[in-house]
Amino acid sequence: MLEGLLTPSHLLLLLFIALLVFGPKKLPELGKGLGEGIRSLKEGMKEQPNTPAKPSEPSDTENKG
Repeated sequence: MLEGLLTPSHLLLLLFIALLVFGPKKLPELGKGLGEGIRSLKEGMKEQPNTPAKPSEPSDTENKG
């Protein structure tokens, strides 16, 4: 279903549309922000332990209603 979705011609078309929408001066800023976001996501995934977190026990204040 998604075969051939990211071919070079599709990527060029997406880049051209982004250029039209955001302009040539904003594209480097958007790329930098996207790169920083991906980098921080990777760092966060490395820091996370592989064991699942324990579910928190309900406190007395949550049960009173």
